[in-house]
Parts: sequence; structure tokens; C-alpha cells
Amino acid sequence: MNYSDSFRDKELVQGLARRIAELTRGLSKPLVFMEVCGTHTMAIYQFGLRSLLPPEVKLISGPGCPVCVTPNSYLDRAIALCRLPDVIITSFGDMLRVPGSSSSLMEERAKGADIRVVYSPLDAVQLAARNPSKRVVFLGVGFETTAPTIAGSILAAKAQGLTNYFVLASHKTMPQPMAILSADPDLQVDGYICPAHVSAIIGADAYRFLCEEYKVPCVVTGFEPTDVLQGVELLVRQALAGESKVEIQYSRVVRWEGNAKAQAMLADVFTPFDAPWRGIGVLPGSGLRIADKYADFDAELAIPVEVEELKEHKGCLCGEILKGKVSPFDCPLFGGKCTPESPVGACMVSSEGTCAAAFKYGR
Repeated sequence: MNYSDSFRDKELVQGLARRIAELTRGLSKPLVFMEVCGTHTMAIYQFGLRSLLPPEVKLISGPGCPVCVTPNSYLDRAIALCRLPDVIITSFGDMLRVPGSSSSLMEERAKGADIRVVYSPLDAVQLAARNPSKRVVFLGVGFETTAPTIAGSILAAKAQGLTNYFVLASHKTMPQPMAILSADPDLQVDGYICPAHVSAIIGADAYRFLCEEYKVPCVVTGFEPTDVLQGVELLVRQALAGESKVEIQYSRVVRWEGNAKAQAMLADVFTPFDAPWRGIGVLPGSGLRIADKYADFDAELAIPVEVEELKEHKGCLCGEILKGKVSPFDCPLFGGKCTPESPVGACMVSSEGTCAAAFKYGR
């Protein structure tokens, strides 16, 4: 038996589902819980967990996919940079297929732009060291999970004395959008399945203010079927008891205080700013930009470029899907004009996107 098999045991999964059904039987109004992590979204669809839950419990997806919440304006700048003759763009794979206002990085690479997929920001640093005549730009997209590794790449480039390595930063932090969603009168969320990877960095205590200010339960949950269902059960018990507190289901990984070393690196290399989120808008203090003392590595400052006028794709409901207000199946483009092979919106591109998960695994 593999280690993960014990978290997918059929009897354990069915037993958790029965307990949830017993706890919620007869509720006049369904309890609505939102996951805000793309890996949770994929797991819920992949393992068909919604089908195991009673009608009294509803799971909805929030803005948990970093590629999906990255706005077109960022993609347009990256595309403008890749058209410069001495620039090499490096990125994780998902970003290449996300449509910008009029093109994508995949299309630009087909036209001859030097765009390379890397598996670590340090690969991009090494590429810059091997190509001193080129300006190497890494597309820094992600939440608190990946941001420390990108901070580390800037520190590594500085230690090596590189002057041709840059980061185009679009890092987001998770608690702030959860607060915005909690305050939205049109979105009644009864609890959050909090992201596991993010929480391993920032710590479970980062969600305490949500419980205190918005009276919404929070459970930091792992990704296996038993993890998710146990997290749902903990949320149900809080909701029924009228409680709002933070609990850690994923105790094998997550601690209350998080990773102090990673937090210190983030505080050194980045500084908070008001960041734009696709479909949500500009959220105060929800992004991380490169700190002034590392400005030489900031692609946006160091490599001026003319960016095309912003355009949004008509008919795409990605923004509303990211806010949990509609499902992918409500979008008129889903499965027709918008598929993983020919995506219209970012939610259909990333492996963690809600639309991609729904398309692959169905309801």
C-alpha cells in the first residue's frame, strides 16, 4: 500500500460522508463552504466529492488558482517584453497558454520569441549566467507558496553579481481576498476550506482575523479525499455550534506559526501593494512587489516597454467563477468555444483552474 492509499480508503471516505449527512440532515438551508486553493478544486472534482455530500452541504470554488487570478494587463506586459530581441522569457508551463488581450505567450513563441519553460526560478538564474548578452525575465506568478522560491532566485542572482536577471512579479497573498468575499452580501459563505500549501508558509494563525471580524469558520485542509471530507465535517460542526475559529486538519504539514524562514525571506525581498485580481478588482495590500532595495531585478522598472490597450474577452465568466458566484457550467462558452485545447479564459488553462477541472472530471 502506498502512503496516499490510506487517505483514499473507501470505507473511511464513505464513513466521513455518512457522518456529514447525519450532522446536516433536515437543515432548512444548505451550508456553503468555499475552497480557495486550486489543488483542492482539482481534488474535489477528481474524486467526485460533491456527489458524496448531502444536499445540505454545498462546495463552491473561489480564487485559488494563481494563474487564473493574474489579470490580462500582466500577460500583455509579458508579451510586450518577449517581443524585445534581447529578452528571454522564462516561466512555469501554465502561463504560456493564458490568453492576453490579443495574443498569448504560446502564440508569440510560435512566431519566434525566445520563451522557455523552467521547473524552478533557479533554472532561470542559471540561464542568465550562461547568457550574459541576454536579459532573462522570470514570470513571478503565484501565492505565498511559490513567492519564497522566487525571492530566493533574486537573492541568488544578487549573490552571483548578475545584472541580466529580472522578475516580472505578480504575486498574490490569500487572506485579503477571503476577507473581501466574506464581506460580499451577495455571497453567503458559511466556512472556508483554507489552502494547505499557502498555510504551510503563512501559518494557520493568518486566518484568525476572518473568524473574529466576519464570524466565518476556517479549516486548513489537506488534499486527499479523507482530508477534504474531514475538513468539511469540522466546518459543519462549527457552523452548527455557532462557532467561528481556525482549525488545522492538515496537521501533518501545517503549523500555527508557519515557516519563519520563508516569511523572513518574503519580508526582505518583497513589499505589499494594492494588487489587481482578475474578476475581483484591486485589493488593498493583497500583492507582493519587489522591494526598492532589489529594484534592479524588477522587470517592470528595469525594462520599459509599451503595453497594448487592455481588452477583456466577451462572454467569459472567469471573473464570476473566481468569486464563487457561478459555476463553469453556467458559462455560455464552457465546453464549446472554450476548451483546454482552445481556452478563452484563464480558468480553462491552468491545471488548477476551476473550468479545467470541471471540463476534465465533470460535475
